[in-house]
Amino acid sequence: MNNEILYILLPDYAAHEVVYLSEAVASDETALKECPKYVNRAVAPTLEPVRSIGGFRTVPDYSLGTMPDDYAALVLIGGFGWKTPVADEVVPVVRRAIEQGRPVGAICNAASFMAKHGFLNDVRHTGNGLDQLRQWGGDSYTNAAGYVHAQAVSDKRIVTANGSATLEFARELLLLLENDTPERIEMYYQFNRQGFCALFPAP
Repeated sequence: MNNEILYILLPDYAAHEVVYLSEAVASDETALKECPKYVNRAVAPTLEPVRSIGGFRTVPDYSLGTMPDDYAALVLIGGFGWKTPVADEVVPVVRRAIEQGRPVGAICNAASFMAKHGFLNDVRHTGNGLDQLRQWGGDSYTNAAGYVHAQAVSDKRIVTANGSATLEFARELLLLLENDTPERIEMYYQFNRQGFCALFPAP
């Protein structure tokens, strides 16, 4: 299997939501990994640079039309683009990934997009609150009972998270992908969650 993790970035994507996951994939606590288990790749609607909410422009590795059929995981990064018509182009990509049993992650508005298209109807999940999932999902969202009021939820190889859960989202996907040992993944999570000074008090 191709070891690429594909990150779907739509216009006005939330750059902070990709940081912890992508850095843990590419580096350890001291440097870039010489032989990472996975490789990060950006996918956008076209091969033109895609702009983040903060104004940074990312040059994608693939467009939705040129992305490979074989990859390790699909990660939908939140932002305002999931409210626009271009998001409809991602529907067949997600459907195919789920049918093939590939890990799929969706954070913030991307989780609401998943609800809108019925992708959360058979899994425990979370997002930016049950009200937003119902609002976006309409009649296509039939699994309110499966909603969990948590930062991030992993079930049946689908990971969902709310927009403030960048670290929890990363942790669940890193565990699902077995990017490292559970102990090292937890250490990475706690270091970034608690901070250096809390974990290493001054003498």
